[in-house]
Amino acid sequence: MEKRQQLDAIEKMIRELEDVKNSQESLLKKVAQIEAENINVGVSLLDNELPDVHEQADSNIERLSQLLDKLQQYRDEFAKKHKLDVAEV
Repeated sequence: MEKRQQLDAIEKMIRELEDVKNSQESLLKKVAQIEAENINVGVSLLDNELPDVHEQADSNIERLSQLLDKLQQYRDEFAKKHKLDVAEV
């Protein structure tokens, strides 16, 4: 695979990871909404389980953010190393 193709693949993976992160953020928002609604209803099953789901989703977002940062840094270094950060003529 040529270096430009590799860079394109890395950029695609970054976009896909961003999509996964956005999905996790949406999931976390929905879990928080359910938690808020359950304050009035008081279903103990949800009281017991949702905090763990919330914590895991939050943890996944943090890990995805860190992974994205590292992959973006890798992409930048890769592009610089192979002189792909300069616009092609």
